[in-house]
Amino acid sequence: MTGFEQVFAVRMRRLLGAAAIALYAAATWAVDGVDVGQPSAWRNLVPAEQIERQASAEYEQLKRQAAAKHALAAADHPQLLRLRSIAKRLIPYVARWNPRAQQWTWEINLIGSKQINAFCMPGGKIAFYWGILDTLKLSDDEVAVVMGHEIAHALREHARERMAKNEATQLGATLLGQLIGGGRFAGAFDVGGKMLTLKFSRDDETEADVVGLDIAARAGFDPRAGVTLWQKMVAANRAAPPQWLSTHPSGDDRIAEMERHLPEVLPLYEETRR
Repeated sequence: MTGFEQVFAVRMRRLLGAAAIALYAAATWAVDGVDVGQPSAWRNLVPAEQIERQASAEYEQLKRQAAAKHALAAADHPQLLRLRSIAKRLIPYVARWNPRAQQWTWEINLIGSKQINAFCMPGGKIAFYWGILDTLKLSDDEVAVVMGHEIAHALREHARERMAKNEATQLGATLLGQLIGGGRFAGAFDVGGKMLTLKFSRDDETEADVVGLDIAARAGFDPRAGVTLWQKMVAANRAAPPQWLSTHPSGDDRIAEMERHLPEVLPLYEETRR
C-alpha cells in the first residue's frame, strides 16, 4: 500500500467512524424522548439578551402590581412552595432543549387571581395564577405538565421567534435587508409591553405540549396527566373560556396529539421509578 493509500484509508476510517457516531447519536435522540427538530431560524434575528432583559423588566413590573394589590403570594405560602418544589425538579432537564437556559435566573411566583392562567417568560420567569390551581384542582403531575409546557415555550424561544416575525413584517423587506446588512437589526425592535400579549401559533403550542411532556416525564411526573389536564380544561371551557385558552387551543385533537406521544415519554417516566 502506497503512502497516499495509507493516508486515504486512515481518513476514510475516521470519516466512517464519525458518521457512525453521528448516526448513533441521532438514533439515541430519536428513541430517548421526543424529537421536535431544530428551533426556528427566525429567532436569530433578535438578540436573546434583549428579549430576556425585556421579559425580566415586565416580570418585575407584574410582581410590583400584584404586590400593590396584596396579590403576590408570600414566600412561605403552601401553594408557592409546592410550585417551587415542582420547578426544582423540572429545571435540571432544560439544558437538553436550550443550553443557554443553564444561565437563566429562574424565578417562580404565585399571583392571587381567579384567572386560569400560567406563563414562563424568556429567561425563566414563571408565574402561576391561583385560579388555575384552585378551579381545576390540579394534581402535582398536572401542575408539572402545565409548567413544563410554559417552560418549553421559553426554551424553544417562541416569543423571540414571534417578535422577529412581527417586527420583520412591520419593517418591510427592504428596510429589513438594510438593517441586517448594516448590522443594526438589534436596535430595530421595540418589544416593550408585548411579552404577555403574544399569540403563539398552533405549531408552537403543539411543540410546547410535546416538549413539556418530555421534561415532566424526565423529572418523574406522570406524562399521562397531560390528558387529564386537558380534559379538565375542556370542561372548564364549557362554562366560561379560561384566559389560558385564549392562547392555548384545546380540544380532542390536542388530547389525541398528546396521546400519540405518550409511547415516547412514558419510558422516561418509568425509568425514574426504578
